[in-house]
Amino acid sequence: MAETEHFNKKEREFMLNLARRTIEYFLKNGRKLEVWPQEIPSPKLIEDGACFVTLYIGKKKALRGCIGTLEAHRPIVMDIVNNAINAAFDDPRFHPVRQEELKDITIEISVLTKPEPLAVKDKDDLLKKLVPKKHGLIIQKGFHRATYLPIVWKEIPKKEDFLNELCQKAGLLPNEWKNTDEMTFLTYEAEEFEE
Repeated sequence: MAETEHFNKKEREFMLNLARRTIEYFLKNGRKLEVWPQEIPSPKLIEDGACFVTLYIGKKKALRGCIGTLEAHRPIVMDIVNNAINAAFDDPRFHPVRQEELKDITIEISVLTKPEPLAVKDKDDLLKKLVPKKHGLIIQKGFHRATYLPIVWKEIPKKEDFLNELCQKAGLLPNEWKNTDEMTFLTYEAEEFEE
C-alpha cells in the first residue's frame, strides 16, 4: 500500500474532510457524525480498513493527538470517524481539542496494511530486516504492546533509537528489544496523506 497508492486524490480528500467534519461536529454537538451511504464517493471506502488519525498543531507541526486501529474490523469511513474523535478528544497525552485550536490543526491519515509477523533470529537480524520509512512496527511482550507508524522514522531515523523509544512507549526498558526471543514483532506499511 505504501509503494502503490491504493486511494486516488478524490478518496483521500474525502477521508481528510471526513476527519475534520467529524471533529467539528463533535465539538458542536457532543456526538458522532453520521455518514450517509450516498455521500461516500467510492466502494473502497466501505471496505474494512485500519487507520490512524494524527493531528498536528501550528507551523512547526507539533503532535496534538494520534489514535488508530491496527487491525481492520469495520469500514474505513467508520474507522476514520472513530479515530478522529479519539485523536482529538481522548488521546491521554493531551487535553481535548478546543474550538479555537481547529484552524491551526493539520490532519494526517495513515491507512495500514495488515500487520505481518517479523521472524527474527536475534537483535542483529531484527536490525537487518527492519526497513526505515517503509515499516511501521508493533512490539509485544506479555501485556506490553506499542506501535510506531512508518512516519515516525522522520523523527527517529536511527533503528536502535526507534526500537528503544518504542520499548519505552510500551512500558518496557529501552533495550528490551534486544531479547528477541521474549518479544513479538509485527511490521506493516501505511499509505499516508495529509491536508
